[in-house]
Amino acid sequence: MTLRIATVQAEAMPGDLDANLSRAAGWIERAAAQDVDVIVFPEAFTTGYDAAVFAGALPDAADTRWLATVQQAVDRTGIVAILNTALDRGDRRTLTDMIVVPGDPPVVAYDKQHLYDSERTVFAAGDAGFSFAVNDLRLALSVCYDANFPEHAAAAAAAGAHVYVNSGAYFPGGAHCRDLHYAARALDNGVYVVFSGLVGGTSHFIGGSAIFDPKGRRIAAVGDVEGLAIADLDRDEIVRTRDNQRMWADRRSELGPQHTLGPLTGAAPDSEWRKPPSRRTRASARTAAT
Repeated sequence: MTLRIATVQAEAMPGDLDANLSRAAGWIERAAAQDVDVIVFPEAFTTGYDAAVFAGALPDAADTRWLATVQQAVDRTGIVAILNTALDRGDRRTLTDMIVVPGDPPVVAYDKQHLYDSERTVFAAGDAGFSFAVNDLRLALSVCYDANFPEHAAAAAAAGAHVYVNSGAYFPGGAHCRDLHYAARALDNGVYVVFSGLVGGTSHFIGGSAIFDPKGRRIAAVGDVEGLAIADLDRDEIVRTRDNQRMWADRRSELGPQHTLGPLTGAAPDSEWRKPPSRRTRASARTAAT
């Protein structure tokens, strides 16, 4: 069985909860016209990614009636929505993935675990991963900076995830690292990676919404404008990839201690460790090695 997933690239209006939720419902309707099972939204799409908004009143985790517009769209279409929002948890604020499920209450699912520098004064980091199953694939959640850390996706894959989902917001200049991280997380773990990014706005977010297959190849993407990228994810493709790309099966969970040697030239300051060795030093090192 396959899973058809859509990733959204769109602009969010800072502080305009009703407008953003209405737009989310519209994207859900568009995805439904293409028989999508799951739709993924960018980071903080509900509130907009904005420092002033983050410091003000935020949607309430304890009373999710503010999600009614999206819930109605999900109930009409049967699509599962992954909607990221800045959230008031009563005792803390978090950047949280909500899962909006047809016919059931929304799930407060996953809090971003790796907070970017500017976020740490406002938000609390999550303390656990989260995954859920649709059809025969298990989807693990992550938010933006989480994907910069290989161990985050590896932990999700080790827990049985087939798809690593990420909602993000990248500033200008971040495209190279963004694309490299998501492709690497897919190839490292033999999983699909689905990224949804904000575009435009006062911060000029650069989007990059895309879907990567288990070999790290981009199989669907949105350009520089708003839109949907859609792909069919196949569990058998994961099996085939892991049979051929053996990193997942061959990795060792315990590598033993790290042995070190040096400094070979005496007590050189740490600040000088990058200096190339002299000809005499290289000769001494070759003699020691033999």
